[in-house]
Amino acid sequence: MTLTRRRFVQGVAAVGIAAAAEGKFNQAGAEVIDHSPSVLTGNHFDLTIEPHHVDFTGRRTKALKINGSLPGPTLKWREGETVTVAVTNHLPVMTSIHWHGIRVPAAMDGVPGLSFAGIAPGQRFVYRIPVVQNGTYWYHSHSGAQEQIGLIGALVIAPRDKDPIAYDRDYAVLLSDWTDTSPETVYSNLKKQSDYYNFHKRTAGTFVQDIKSKGLRSTVRDRLMWGRMDMNPTDIADVTSATYIYLMNGNPPGANWTALFNPGERVRLRFINASSMTIFDVRIPGLPMTVAQADGNCIQPVTVDEFRIGIAETYDVIVQPHQETAYTIFAQPQSRGRYARGTLAPRAGMTAEVPAMDPYPVRTMADMGMGGMAHMKDMKMDGMPSDQMPGIQGMQMDGTSEASMPAMKDMDMSGMKDGGTSAISHTHMEQYTDALNEPAGMTPFPQPGPSTTRLMPPPSQMMSRPTQTLEGEVPLHIGPEVVGVAMQTSPQLHDAGDGLNGNGRRVLTYADLRALYRGVDGRTPTREIILHLTGNMERFIWGFDGRKLSQAEPIHLNLGERVRFVLINDTMMEHPIHLHGLWSELENGNSEFSPYKHTLIVKPAERVSYLVSADTPGHWAFHCHLQYHMEAGMFRTVVVS
Repeated sequence: MTLTRRRFVQGVAAVGIAAAAEGKFNQAGAEVIDHSPSVLTGNHFDLTIEPHHVDFTGRRTKALKINGSLPGPTLKWREGETVTVAVTNHLPVMTSIHWHGIRVPAAMDGVPGLSFAGIAPGQRFVYRIPVVQNGTYWYHSHSGAQEQIGLIGALVIAPRDKDPIAYDRDYAVLLSDWTDTSPETVYSNLKKQSDYYNFHKRTAGTFVQDIKSKGLRSTVRDRLMWGRMDMNPTDIADVTSATYIYLMNGNPPGANWTALFNPGERVRLRFINASSMTIFDVRIPGLPMTVAQADGNCIQPVTVDEFRIGIAETYDVIVQPHQETAYTIFAQPQSRGRYARGTLAPRAGMTAEVPAMDPYPVRTMADMGMGGMAHMKDMKMDGMPSDQMPGIQGMQMDGTSEASMPAMKDMDMSGMKDGGTSAISHTHMEQYTDALNEPAGMTPFPQPGPSTTRLMPPPSQMMSRPTQTLEGEVPLHIGPEVVGVAMQTSPQLHDAGDGLNGNGRRVLTYADLRALYRGVDGRTPTREIILHLTGNMERFIWGFDGRKLSQAEPIHLNLGERVRFVLINDTMMEHPIHLHGLWSELENGNSEFSPYKHTLIVKPAERVSYLVSADTPGHWAFHCHLQYHMEAGMFRTVVVS
């Protein structure tokens, strides 16, 4: 079946906007307030999708709910079991559930038009999922804009063996955005005027302020450059607090969702960004957070004051409050304005001071790849082709630095067999090879863990360089689909992002993410697939390589091959890119300890590379997780066969 725009928007016209009831949501065995999402455990689940009315803002509006709640119930699975989820559709339109970040057979992935037909009105579909991983994930509809109007929920998978993360209490913290405006109207407004929701445009007053700080000549030159590009440096987000309010577990700030603790306890907070268009900056003033997991995979713990979480990403943090006082869990959108807020407290009903909003970020010419070498600060990164890195010395044939070269003499050889020439025995090699040759529904490469072994190629293949492939070999031309191409791009993995740098707080970056366990597939990629993230902000057109889904052929991967994806962002927006069905191993200089992720934020003028093992056959969605960017064309199909 072909995924068409008609299928994509199917169902939006028949439904209104989602909201959530007030109340606290507590997963640690304390009091559960009515209207909070329930917690369902076991290996069989019944979910019912139906329309409801809710009231968030004093206005009664329509919503979609799962089992009567928004967000839907938190599902708790266990690694090693097979779960079944029966989803019944009581809507007048098609619906679906996609298990975000979950390794499933393609037919269970939940994308209508790609892997299955969708769930028709009045019909029931049973998902059957072998659970081969653990960690924090989420689920959402992949039909139209139904996730914007309520079809979202948290998913927590307990490890088969002892959890490597020690904690006393455990809470899911699901963040989302909400508007009383229908998704169709929001999209229509953006198509008619892309900055419809941007109320931070520069004025005569900001012109005078810039002259005082930067001088007349510099200010005029900057204004002229932005004018020639027909762009606005305050276009941080397409949909902002001008229409959105922000929810924590379905609760607006005034509802004061509360997580309880006893002083000295280790509290695990599983942050999930289930919003449609909002990147959040999260902190708990006065309480450091130790990040222990990213996108469901354990990392070597790193303590921070704040982290940025893109749409569809998850981060697990450990906090350990020792005082009998309340703390505010504060999540401000990247575009500032309103915020989501909850409380961490020893007793229900307590509150803490809500911090002041940070200043509104502003893009610079450097953000657009026009600032000289301003962004060339992470150039030693793994996986960067040497001919794409001017002036960089000491690079090896495959683009890795000596410091991160897995075949170098300083590599940790523990667990290696056969005299250290490979990290896996012949018997294990056969098991991996057999797994790659199994039909649909096969068991993929295992998630890295304490008992997994790293597959390595023969030494003669470790220095081979993959072929470079500009996907489709279509040159980029300035036009309706491509408004500009960044002059200079580079990794920005040490960059916290616009609005976070220099704020006086320790902020998590992608460079901080070092996997707790070695990756399973140590093979060298055989080819590179280079894709440009392109767009025309004024016309609100988005795509890969200047093409929308309807204009592009699928990206074909051979079953069992190892490839490197290189994403180059030629736009002025961050794009959280999600590849269904397969892990994305971010190349951030940590070699065999590269973090496994399912969603990656690509900043303006940034070049990001990651490795993918095509270990599960099927048709997989590959898209920007900004809801309206996906609808406007930033969507491709990856076929593994």
